[in-house]
Amino acid sequence: MRRYGGPVLLCLVGAAVLRITLLSDLYLRYVQHALRPYLIVSGIALILLGVTTAVLRSRTGGGEDDGEDDGECDGECDGSDGETHDDGHGRHGAAGPRIAWLLTLPALALLLFPPPALGSYSAGREATQRAAQGVGAFPALPAGNPVALTLAEFSSRAIYDSGRSLSGRTVRMTGFVTHGSGGTWYLTRLMVTCCAADATTSKVEIRGEDAPPTDTWVTVTGTWHPKGRLGSDAAWPPVLDAGSARTVKQPSDPYETP
Repeated sequence: MRRYGGPVLLCLVGAAVLRITLLSDLYLRYVQHALRPYLIVSGIALILLGVTTAVLRSRTGGGEDDGEDDGECDGECDGSDGETHDDGHGRHGAAGPRIAWLLTLPALALLLFPPPALGSYSAGREATQRAAQGVGAFPALPAGNPVALTLAEFSSRAIYDSGRSLSGRTVRMTGFVTHGSGGTWYLTRLMVTCCAADATTSKVEIRGEDAPPTDTWVTVTGTWHPKGRLGSDAAWPPVLDAGSARTVKQPSDPYETP
């Protein structure tokens, strides 16, 4: 049976990939939307490869004895009179070591219990980082209030916009809650360029509203509170005087993109 370990693992991984891409939007927890077609093709290819490999092995017998001897001799090899031979690599048959079956655990975890999107823990571990950009004028914001902005857009304008395009405007942003010291809380969002592994953090200090629990998703409406000299460390993180903070469901795509 161990000869089918490889094909089973391939099929499990393929099924897990198709489950999070075809049957749900869970893949958005890990990668950008644009990568969905590639994930679907990869999942199908893995399943086909696994099935093909299993069929070929069943027809040919794999040239194996299913590892039944587990490295044991029949008393005719090396004159050992039936003693087990250990070559230093552990006991295993032609199909490979039994411990290789542990590789199915990550595939089963992804298939049955997909990990959640990155949240406050990941945001808290990241050191304060900002894009290297100079102070300058930004394009005008769309007409009307409130104007919907991503946290990255709001932060860039608050820190670097010499034209002060946020002044006098009401903005609306959505993110999850993280907490700082002294009762400070932030609206936070993670930005991904390709996948969750390269996520960076944007956050805005919220004033005027009580702090919801950590990792709660909220939509906050308010006005920019100028702070520090443009382009300086004192200007980060930017501040929003909130007029309202409403609890919302986590969006299907929890990340911002550049």
